[in-house]
Amino acid sequence: MERIEHHASFGGRQEVWQHASATLGCEMRFAVYLPSAALAGQPCPVLYWLSGLTCTEQNFITKAGAQEHAARHQLIVIAPDTSPRGEAVTNDPAYDLGQGAGF
Repeated sequence: MERIEHHASFGGRQEVWQHASATLGCEMRFAVYLPSAALAGQPCPVLYWLSGLTCTEQNFITKAGAQEHAARHQLIVIAPDTSPRGEAVTNDPAYDLGQGAGF
C-alpha cells in the first residue's frame, strides 16, 4: 500500500492511498480524512462513504466539503473508489452498466 497524496485540511489531514486488490485484480484507491485527534493517536469513530456509479475517491473529497464537519466532530472519513478501473475490467455487452461501473 502506498500513500499517493496528503494535504492539510481543517487541522487534520486528507490522504489518498493506492493498493493492489487481489479480489478485483487491479490497483484501487481510497481517501481517508484524519482529524487532529486521530493524528495525535487518539481513537476516533470512522464513517465509510460509498459513492455512486463510476465515482472515484476524488468525487466525495473534493465536492462534499465533509472535512470541515469531520474535523468538528473528530470523525475519520474513508471514501474508497467504488469502481474497478482499467482495460482488464469487463466490457462485455451483457454487463448493462459498462466498463468501470460499480457501487
